[in-house]
Amino acid sequence: MGHERVTISIKEMCLGVQVLFVAFGALVIVPLLTGLDPNVALFTAGVGTLIFQLITRMKVPIFLASSFAFIPAIMYGVATWGIPSTLCGLAAAGLFYVLLSFVIRFSGVGLVNRLFPPVVVGPVICAIGLSLAPSAVNMALGIDGSGVQVVPVETALLLSGVSLLTTLVVFTFLKGWLRLIPILCGIVAGYALAAALGIVDYSGILAAAWFAVPAFTLPEWNLEAILFIVPVAIAPAIEHFGDILAIGSVTGKNYLEDPGVHRTMLGDGVATFVASFIGGPPNTTYSEVTGAVALTKQFNPLIMTAAAVFAICFAFIGKIGAALHSIPIPVMGGVMILLFGLIASLGINQLVQNKIDLTTQKNAVIASIVLITAIGGLFIPFGDFKLAGIGLAAIIGVVLNLVIPDPEGQAPQGVAAE
Repeated sequence: MGHERVTISIKEMCLGVQVLFVAFGALVIVPLLTGLDPNVALFTAGVGTLIFQLITRMKVPIFLASSFAFIPAIMYGVATWGIPSTLCGLAAAGLFYVLLSFVIRFSGVGLVNRLFPPVVVGPVICAIGLSLAPSAVNMALGIDGSGVQVVPVETALLLSGVSLLTTLVVFTFLKGWLRLIPILCGIVAGYALAAALGIVDYSGILAAAWFAVPAFTLPEWNLEAILFIVPVAIAPAIEHFGDILAIGSVTGKNYLEDPGVHRTMLGDGVATFVASFIGGPPNTTYSEVTGAVALTKQFNPLIMTAAAVFAICFAFIGKIGAALHSIPIPVMGGVMILLFGLIASLGINQLVQNKIDLTTQKNAVIASIVLITAIGGLFIPFGDFKLAGIGLAAIIGVVLNLVIPDPEGQAPQGVAAE
């Protein structure tokens, strides 16, 4: 019996490395784009996954890592208030998830569906992707966040084109494990070309220590950051239900019932709070990992435990973070063009899958105002701070959905989803 356990553990450890490999490319993109530390992101992904497993009683084979939905909010927050204040808003978003978990526990999923129906969530997700379009294009053209042309346009377009084309080919045509890591493949291809062209700066890698404690950062109280970032959490919170349904369909289990969606949401919330409290991006469940589980047919949550432990260990390898920071901007830009477009299309898919009729006045008004408010950057000042962007758009969408009467003979938005 003891020998069998050792054999199973070795297999689980190997599968755990594969899971981390699948998640790695997407995991580190958020900190690289937003100015957070990628080594901290690795650490908080591992710790967040362990927290999730503890809260859900080791029943769901899921790996948690950086959430793309928060990218525009983090980028704006870091540029406006700095990293510590932005982390305060992200930690508050984690507490918002915790609050939602208690609402679900005592009132059921129906109330959440009523407050955040597809006609609100879909345009919000779409706006998240579209608001990032200028950043992706600038990076693909070799322009950094401050507007400086750091790579000649011709060279930048070559690098971004190779990384984008590789990502598209892997994402569209390949099968098996490679199809689960299109982002990583695109970055590797672009990086290899950049190295061949002599563009990669290796000085940071050579100077970095092999062992280094990640640059943990504590949050700093900022009410404006909280009001700006917390409403953004609505979209990934709703997507959480889809993620749990997806992994349940793969394993053949109903995780909405056992351990319960209130526990899975609580796991996301506590993991996000802890991650943000030490300098990491918010955590979310990863569809790439669900694909890996479907491919291997290995449903043991201990595999995710192994992936989490490896992520924590890798976080203390200083040269990993240095290597990630050496990736030229156009290489990331090529991948981002596809990635941010996919985020926008997910929002459209929310409307299509839920058969939202945009010819009705209520739905048309909600979708239109949410999109323009979010993408246009509308803000409402409150003294020394302001509510703006996607966060404001999400709140407006929720309020409009509640106050505008439904068309005669039509069930209220969200109720049918129960």
